[in-house]
Amino acid sequence: MLLLVSNAFAQFTIEPVEYKQGDTVLDGYIAYDAGAKGARPGVVIVHDWMGVSDYVKMRAEQLVKLGYVAFVADIYGKGVRPKDSQEASQLAGKLKADRVLLRARAQAAVDELKRRSFVDPHRVAAMGYCFGGGTVLELARGGASLSGVISFHGFLDTPNPDDAKNIKGKVLVQHGADDPFVPAKDVQAFQEEMRKAKADWEFVAYGGAVHSFTLKAAGDDPTKGAAYNASADSRSYTRMVAFFQEIFGK
Repeated sequence: MLLLVSNAFAQFTIEPVEYKQGDTVLDGYIAYDAGAKGARPGVVIVHDWMGVSDYVKMRAEQLVKLGYVAFVADIYGKGVRPKDSQEASQLAGKLKADRVLLRARAQAAVDELKRRSFVDPHRVAAMGYCFGGGTVLELARGGASLSGVISFHGFLDTPNPDDAKNIKGKVLVQHGADDPFVPAKDVQAFQEEMRKAKADWEFVAYGGAVHSFTLKAAGDDPTKGAAYNASADSRSYTRMVAFFQEIFGK
């Protein structure tokens, strides 16, 4: 199914893409401005633990309006969509326990995006939310050829911190300063990991924000540990725009 919408910003097109990682069939989406000319930067978007959803498609549309090509990655596999948080936790947990496989699933999306003739393969980045945020950090640690990665309220821990020496692009972590699901020891360990690797990194912590601060579906009660924060959402979006301008050029 192809969706084509013309507006003041772009001729927004989103197409389903079936691709593979090894023998596993994956089911993502590519979004782009059908009226744009020439190759432009591309961004892979990795979903949260609930899998590919309308939320990441909305983020893809935002990127198209900024002039980029967006590829919504599928990390779980074709038709694998958790029905609730318990199932999502199990699926995400299995992949977090196998970082080699996690990186390979994300890399498959990068490779698929770079194959497009209208994407500049030398200007490609990845970003993700929650589970997806941690995934793009692992992708970078795996040595992926990327201009940069952005994690929004993602997990920070890794079983092999020395892998950070493989990071090729810039790293931006956007974090809820009061996120109870990412312990302070993980924040400290991540920052030490980046320093030791001499990576080009930035860590932004938003005061008053907890986990899932960009997700309206998370509700508005921070005492639950995950909640939407309009200020942090807006500020992190603005920082994202500046980051992409920095690594891709205006």
